[in-house]
Amino acid sequence: MAKYTEEELNSCSKEMLVTLLLSMQNQMEQLNNNFEKLVEQLAVANNQRYGRSSEKLEVIDGQLTLDMIFNEAETLTENLYVVETVHHTLSEEKLTEIFGENGWKRLPDEVFKRVKVQPAVYTVEEHHVAVYAGKDNQTIVKADRPKSLLRNSVVTPSLAASIMNAKYVNGLPIYRIHQEFMRNDIHISRQVLANWMIRLADRYLGTVYDRLHEKLLGFHVLQADETPVNVSKDGRPANAKSYMWIYRTGKYYKETPIILYDYQKTRRHDHQEEFLKGFHGLLVTDAFSAYEKMGGKNPDIAFSACWAHARRRFAEALKALPSKKKDSAKNTLAHQALGKIAAIYHLDNELAQLSPSERLRKRNLTIKVLVEDYFAWLKELKESNMLLTGKTLEGVNYSINHEKQLRLFLEDGEVPLDNNATEGALRSFCLHKHT
Repeated sequence: MAKYTEEELNSCSKEMLVTLLLSMQNQMEQLNNNFEKLVEQLAVANNQRYGRSSEKLEVIDGQLTLDMIFNEAETLTENLYVVETVHHTLSEEKLTEIFGENGWKRLPDEVFKRVKVQPAVYTVEEHHVAVYAGKDNQTIVKADRPKSLLRNSVVTPSLAASIMNAKYVNGLPIYRIHQEFMRNDIHISRQVLANWMIRLADRYLGTVYDRLHEKLLGFHVLQADETPVNVSKDGRPANAKSYMWIYRTGKYYKETPIILYDYQKTRRHDHQEEFLKGFHGLLVTDAFSAYEKMGGKNPDIAFSACWAHARRRFAEALKALPSKKKDSAKNTLAHQALGKIAAIYHLDNELAQLSPSERLRKRNLTIKVLVEDYFAWLKELKESNMLLTGKTLEGVNYSINHEKQLRLFLEDGEVPLDNNATEGALRSFCLHKHT
């Protein structure tokens, strides 16, 4: 914008001054909008890094719900499989000293619980294979010996299982597993540990994975997601970005869940096409464009969008509100949207135990009207030219742009409302991928 001196402004006509003022107002409005958007983005980034991840309204409002209360005593003992009873009694002499001869009776015991840990015990098996030779010829015979997981290797099934559990369930890096072995005087190098995991996975788990993949493609509803992972050594520059894809059977197939991971160097849509080759059904995903491209090529696959993603933008908008505006959060459009979505979730959660056909019938009876109201409300907001900015605008656009996919759960009782089951299965990998 050009700068004017005081003399130049004094010499300007009235029309010129009005034009300048209107131009300044437009620029100030744009600057204010940009500033508010930057403040919101900063608040969202800070909340993602330091805040709670829950999107429940009561959490966003700062209220403590009952399910957050931690009962230490119950949690500590509810999964104990072995209870060792320890008795504490008084001797006959002590009781006689206190009460006199036969002057007492025994009441119900006072019972309390404590938990103890049995440290890991490492045992070295030294196998002696009997060797026999004939006295009158050169025949030599050996006794049968158990087959080894890897030829001429000390690794046993229990040792391999403990390493896999530590690495892939508990997220311990190989060097920490190595250190734990060293503390117990077990000398196995990190290179050997890593080599075992690779060879055992290729030799024994590969066929299991292929069979599960085959079974997975036979289900009607699948769910998919992906997460970035930096890889140090794969022929590319250090910390090159790759992706771990996850595919699982639908949330409502509780008796036969199958969850498979698929590592790929890129996020291209042809990875999903290759993995899902032969699948005919419905895939629950986020709104990643790769799925849309695959849907355009494969008419046998329908795509259902995730209501948790539709909700997330509005939740972020509320979390980004400045402290002085928290009291008026319930008056915001984001809060209203979350309330409408929460009502849909509440009713759908009550149908979780029903059969697919009965769930579909109840959804169309009770939930469909809420979905209709939600989208009608969003479209009314857009058509009213109401000022929508930041995450609230993103939330409105996301829902409207993916309305067809968000409505698919009303057409199929096996389709879950969101993709949270997949994100939950991916969470442990996200926590451990830096190890």
